[in-house]
Amino acid sequence: MPVHPEVLWAQRSSDSIEEKNVLYVTVNLPDIDKETLQYQLTPTSISFEASAGTTEQRDYAFSFDLYDEIVPEKSTYRLSNRSLYAVLRKNGKKTEFWPRLTKEKVKTSYLKTDFGKWVDEDEQDGAPNDDAGDGMDMGGMGDMGGMGGMGGMPGMGGMGGMPGMGGMGGMPGGMDLEAVIHRPASLAFTPTDY
Repeated sequence: MPVHPEVLWAQRSSDSIEEKNVLYVTVNLPDIDKETLQYQLTPTSISFEASAGTTEQRDYAFSFDLYDEIVPEKSTYRLSNRSLYAVLRKNGKKTEFWPRLTKEKVKTSYLKTDFGKWVDEDEQDGAPNDDAGDGMDMGGMGDMGGMGGMGGMPGMGGMGGMPGMGGMGGMPGGMDLEAVIHRPASLAFTPTDY
């Protein structure tokens, strides 16, 4: 008997731009056997069936009716070694979000909100469009600036530039870490210094 894989979802809506009316659906399932993959979309439903696993393969499947209609011809998917990532185009231009992915108002343990891609309805105009993405959402990470000293992270001041703290924020009493590191051995800490 097939097992349900974890399915994550998020969405965007727009009453003026049809391309922004999408659902992001990620089937979190590593090592999907491409030969066994059966993925089907209709205007009102989605189904998935595949075997997956590196050492021992198991069968996975799910199928459900969607809350509203989609356009299968304008929907896409991409298979990676970690997941199946799909962008489903909603049918029509509507600002309102779907209240859920499924037609039936039933709690399913395998279907979860993708908080990495989710935005609130009133904040979606400023959200990045992930439909060309690979399922990896780096939103909220800021410009990492090549990770060079974590310089691009907001509020971090390059991790070395905390004013008045010698590069180490949060040290008690404004302790200067540089002075501690370069302190002569004759001035080493004693237990009473704390």
